[in-house]
Amino acid sequence: MVLAVTGGIGCGKTHIINIFAAMGVPAYLTDDRAKGLYDTSETLLNSLVELLGDDIVVNGVLQKGVMASKLFNDKELLRKVESVVHPAVIDDFIKWRDAESAKGAPFVIIESAIFLEVPDMRPLADKVLVVSAPLDLRIKRVKSRSNLTQQQITERINNQWSDQKRISMADYHICSDESRALIPQVINIFKQMSNGNR
Repeated sequence: MVLAVTGGIGCGKTHIINIFAAMGVPAYLTDDRAKGLYDTSETLLNSLVELLGDDIVVNGVLQKGVMASKLFNDKELLRKVESVVHPAVIDDFIKWRDAESAKGAPFVIIESAIFLEVPDMRPLADKVLVVSAPLDLRIKRVKSRSNLTQQQITERINNQWSDQKRISMADYHICSDESRALIPQVINIFKQMSNGNR
């Protein structure tokens, strides 16, 4: 079985995934894996060059800053890039999932902030866990780990789905507000997923 873990920037997804990992559940982190694909998939790189131009690759290496500047404020171009990146990530996840399942994992996790926003991804998961947190705490967390300004963080949050919209589509919900104990909530989900609760 596959559990999708999703939530907005600064909600605490990584901490929740680390608890699952300590219980023997492998996790596929879509952003990290996508960055890896930029380095290893010639097909994906060629598709991105076709869309964005030769200057985004230097000596076979994707220039992420150049790509980001081209996508900044161009939603149509971003949609085209996503239309080649998302299928590559999905194919990579399926191979990874099958390999991890063969190792006897109780279930696996796919982590993505935009999991519910990408219709092609949704069939990959049997269950969806949404992690949420109060807005002020999310901003504080992101500030502590990045160089983003409060305005940049708020813009990113506003560009993502609301917690309420995600929660309405979730099978499980954990509020990572630093007052409720997380481990018992994770253990409860772990038990249900391990028992094949569909």
